[in-house]
Amino acid sequence: QVQLVESGGGSVQAGGSLRLSCAASGNTDSTYCMGWFRQAPGKERERVARIYISNGNTYYSDSVRGRFTISRDNVKNTLYLQMTNLKPEDTAMYYCAAGMPSTCPTNNYNYWGQGTQVTVSS
Repeated sequence: QVQLVESGGGSVQAGGSLRLSCAASGNTDSTYCMGWFRQAPGKERERVARIYISNGNTYYSDSVRGRFTISRDNVKNTLYLQMTNLKPEDTAMYYCAAGMPSTCPTNNYNYWGQGTQVTVSS
């Protein structure tokens, strides 16, 4: 089992920045990838960024590429999402997740945090 706890959400004006953190504990050696997802009310869950643990390869959705950066501190077992130039459409609950080889290409990761709210006002 892997436990994930997000922090760093909040309210910010458009154009501002936030950094989300996700502290991982438990059997973290078993994870193959980690990612950030978001879900706004009435919308489907969207994968915004993913990082592979072994080689650090990253993926970004078109909606955040160039504005968000995913990174991981392997010593601290912490995942980050640096968000810059935030837009009102970035408003959502943001979730940290960890996956295995079979789930990393999908949106159905194995372990999920409780989420942290990001609200961007215009």
